[in-house]
Amino acid sequence: MNTGRLVLSALAATLVYYAYGFLVNGMLIAKAYLPFTTVYRPQDAIMRYMPFGLAGTFIAALVLAIMFAKGYEGGPVLVEGARFGVLVGVFVVCTHVVDNLVTLNIGRRLSLELAVASLVQWTLVCIVIGLVLRPARTAAP
Repeated sequence: MNTGRLVLSALAATLVYYAYGFLVNGMLIAKAYLPFTTVYRPQDAIMRYMPFGLAGTFIAALVLAIMFAKGYEGGPVLVEGARFGVLVGVFVVCTHVVDNLVTLNIGRRLSLELAVASLVQWTLVCIVIGLVLRPARTAAP
């Protein structure tokens, strides 16, 4: 595995994660958060915690890049990145979004919007990881 490409793919994935998150959560479905202002931090508080979010997302993207590189089967990186991303997205929806529906006082509509947004977001992130990482094709066993 090429360490430089792993780091570069994780940086690109982190950028895509936050750009997509801003467009969807910050603009497209922002109104869906309004009934739940007591559940979520205000914007200024979010910004104080943002370095932790950036670091956590970068580490998560780096782990995903390593997992992708280890599991890459030699097909088109766009297709394999999308397949991997859908799996990661389903994992995130089932472990994070559903868990938030259960533990936070948020509505089903917001949860559904977050589920769809997360599935698409992680699929895009993993496609970017694949495209930037471009792992070597493995030899057939």
